[in-house]
Amino acid sequence: MTVDHDPATHQFTVTLPEGGGSLRYRVMTDGVLDLFHTEVDPGLQGRGVAGALAAAAFAYLRANGLKAKVTCPFVKKWLERHPEERDLVV
Repeated sequence: MTVDHDPATHQFTVTLPEGGGSLRYRVMTDGVLDLFHTEVDPGLQGRGVAGALAAAAFAYLRANGLKAKVTCPFVKKWLERHPEERDLVV
């Protein structure tokens, strides 16, 4: 599964024949992105799409020296299973 990042629309996306998903963010001050909404089409739920979106977002943050404010309920739960990424959360 490939996750694309579109900085112009502030989102990470997955597009598959069965549908898609996205993780949207807001650019805040001081190098912080607010990860605020994850959405996956019903036909793709339970197939790891949302997790792939979260993982891609955190990989992007780490590679670019950014931090995250996490207001998305899914990403908050994802972080419980991925404590190694918590150092990027403000």
